[in-house]
Amino acid sequence: MALTTWVHVPEGSAFGVHSLPYGVFSHGDEDPRIGVAIGSYVLDLAPLAASEWADFASVFTAPTLNPFLGLGRQAWHAVRQWITERLTDESYRALVEPELLPLDQVRLHMPFEVADYVDFYASEHHAANLGRLFRPDEPPLPPNWKHLPVGYHGRAGTVSVSGTPLVRPCGQRKAPDDAAPTFGPSARLDYEVEVGFVVGTPTRLGQRVSVDQVRDHVFGVVLVNDWSARDLQVWETRPLGPFLGKSFLTSISPWVVPLEALEAAMIDPPAQDPRPLPYLAGKDNFGLDVDLEVRLNGQVIARPRYSEMYWTPAQMLAHLTVNGAALRTGDLFASGTVSGPEPAAYGSLIELTSAGAEPLTLADGTTRAFLHDGDQVTISATAPGPDGTRIGLGEVTGTVCPCLPASPPT
Repeated sequence: MALTTWVHVPEGSAFGVHSLPYGVFSHGDEDPRIGVAIGSYVLDLAPLAASEWADFASVFTAPTLNPFLGLGRQAWHAVRQWITERLTDESYRALVEPELLPLDQVRLHMPFEVADYVDFYASEHHAANLGRLFRPDEPPLPPNWKHLPVGYHGRAGTVSVSGTPLVRPCGQRKAPDDAAPTFGPSARLDYEVEVGFVVGTPTRLGQRVSVDQVRDHVFGVVLVNDWSARDLQVWETRPLGPFLGKSFLTSISPWVVPLEALEAAMIDPPAQDPRPLPYLAGKDNFGLDVDLEVRLNGQVIARPRYSEMYWTPAQMLAHLTVNGAALRTGDLFASGTVSGPEPAAYGSLIELTSAGAEPLTLADGTTRAFLHDGDQVTISATAPGPDGTRIGLGEVTGTVCPCLPASPPT
């Protein structure tokens, strides 16, 4: 059922009363703390909870969401109900209104401390597109791709909040015709449009999470830009996979949208052939109807659709833990590039430009095979809400800066 709020929410706002994403903010010289976005405001949860002597008030004074995430699913639901009631019941207005701060007057921070980061490769379209580009004489998908969600373990320490400058990475690269590798700034810098899933409830070592337990462990979602240096990546990837071509920066949106807010966006999982092994099946296996948009220097260049992803969030989590790997509060696992069957839905420049062979022409007449210094990439997304409403997932943005010089010897 669609709710109404006494808070003024501008038409087209990403954050109506059905969204209520959590983030970390600071106001003036005050310490960072937890808030919820509503319209063009952030609701300061710490003083509101303290004024009502709420049992959970202390977690909102933390500079990270991790203490709240660790409370578990029942607490997440109870707090969401508490916030929703205070933003929809006029009788709470006098109590709540003083704790609404204009979003343009606060600074947003990294919303949670990332414990571990895993990036998957869950889009059949993206995997096949890259397979055709790089292995034209082989089948587009590797033999294991439709049997398990392929992924790699990324670098948690370089997952950063939206707006963090992207310093062009340096590393080894070797063109096919070069006799030997060279070192220098990446010349084939790319973005990847992804959706990330934030783990709240941990598990012990040796414990496996089933497909039907995803809601017990995943708190919410963020938007992800998995920046990629394609020239570094292609030289290093075989035999062990992505490393320096990925680990220099991964950007996430500052707002974590609760999984509970996306109930209306949950759709039947995709048809999968061959049928996955039993540990990748379950009754509560769902896809997500999320529409994404990527803008390069303000110009929309693609609109990928998450509904076309092959592997589901629950299957990714089940596979991540099937060997007994423990979950920790603050774990982040991402979907891999979200792509569709046509260029308008491609989620990376390497696909849009056929690995640079067919540069993209922008509205100002310039072309891009890959990203230039000064380029800004912004990813945003929306999803269905109750009774025809839309849920905003916010946006993640980053601007490319020149490669930094090497540090002098000490």
